Amino acid sequence: MPVKTRYLLCVSMDVEPDYEDLFNEVYDEEHIPYLMKVEGVHAVSRAKGESFVFAMAGEKKTVDAPSPSYIAMYEIDGPEVVASDAWAAAVETGRWPGEVRPHTSNRSHAMYRIV
Repeated sequence: MPVKTRYLLCVSMDVEPDYEDLFNEVYDEEHIPYLMKVEGVHAVSRAKGESFVFAMAGEKKTVDAPSPSYIAMYEIDGPEVVASDAWAAAVETGRWPGEVRPHTSNRSHAMYRIV
């Protein structure tokens, strides 16, 4: 995915297995659409980690699925976007804060400047 913005916010987390379907539904149908309305948010991509075999230097190594298992990558204009009142309101909208967030853990947030 070619990134077209100057910054990438990566948010990763685990979710309790019994809530995984709800997590994916709410993330895709509510959480992302609310955040896409925030000025400075241009795109969001999500992924779930998997184990794989990696070949390097004549050897193959099995790599376990990462933890946290889910990642969302937000293409944004800059760090000020996630400090804005609009962002703060969007992350507290819909079912996410009450029905989904309590069932997530191992959360991580990282900001990257595209070089």
